[in-house]
Amino acid sequence: MDKQMSADRPKERQVMLICGEYLTPGTLDEAFAAMQRHRGRYRVVAGCTDTLPWAREGRAGDVEIPVLIDVARIPDLRESRVDDHRVWLGAATPIQRFLDDPALGRALRCMPRCAVWFADEQIRAQATIGGNIVNASPAADVTPALIAYDAEVELAKSSGGRILRRRMKLDQFVIGPNRTALEEGELLIAVECDALPGHGGSFEKVGHRRSLVISIVCLATLVKLDAQGRRFEDVRLALGGIGPVPRRLADVETFLRGGPLSAARLEEAAEMPVSLVASRTRQAYRRDVVRGFMLRGLINAARRAGAEAGALPPELEAVYA
Repeated sequence: MDKQMSADRPKERQVMLICGEYLTPGTLDEAFAAMQRHRGRYRVVAGCTDTLPWAREGRAGDVEIPVLIDVARIPDLRESRVDDHRVWLGAATPIQRFLDDPALGRALRCMPRCAVWFADEQIRAQATIGGNIVNASPAADVTPALIAYDAEVELAKSSGGRILRRRMKLDQFVIGPNRTALEEGELLIAVECDALPGHGGSFEKVGHRRSLVISIVCLATLVKLDAQGRRFEDVRLALGGIGPVPRRLADVETFLRGGPLSAARLEEAAEMPVSLVASRTRQAYRRDVVRGFMLRGLINAARRAGAEAGALPPELEAVYA
């Protein structure tokens, strides 16, 4: 490169993230007290893996946060409980837990595959499910996967010395890009969802690059088959990356339930969500990906659910399995 051209090019300025105080409360009471004490001056974090990218996006100068309140060390927020029907996850549960905890892996069959796609081991060990949800990125992986499990969020805030709690569906909590129904002074403290150990699971994802990929499209698929392994008994589908919020594909689920694992039915189901693509860029590409992911997700989830040999269309299985 010509030296003069290099000298004339303005240097890219690195954004500095400046924090006056970094607090690590050990209980919810301490967290709410810190939030009240520093009202209007704090940012709550749980893992911090999105904090620097947040500071860089769309900002010309340094970002100064007077107080960071890191809730990731609160023991109540790091617990998880699993029984035959429900899973309870503290909001500070690391993404890596889906790979390390066999009970979670059995109850939530697509979550280990979701976690594998989630950055690398270092980031997975630090990033939390609550942080991924509250960040409300259209490209989030954990949110659509948990929506497929009919997840609810538990929210809490302090009022008059008491902790008040409320619950709402996860797909209603995320209301837009980087926007949630979280109120001032409120924390996401837990996620509760269905345990589905009898379902086969799949998680499909594609992005701009193979390393630490950010979703262009992702699809969570859960399938339970009848006793003969030839018909859909239950189907759960949730799609992310195609618009401002993740989508549960309820109409496709209804269409597939009770039907056979036939090529015609799978191909018709794969076409149904294509029209939902509402992203601002690469719409044609995303539509092709959605169709392919639907076929691959359904076929792989059905195989893992115990599809009888020969029940799946061999021409589709050869391409998409």
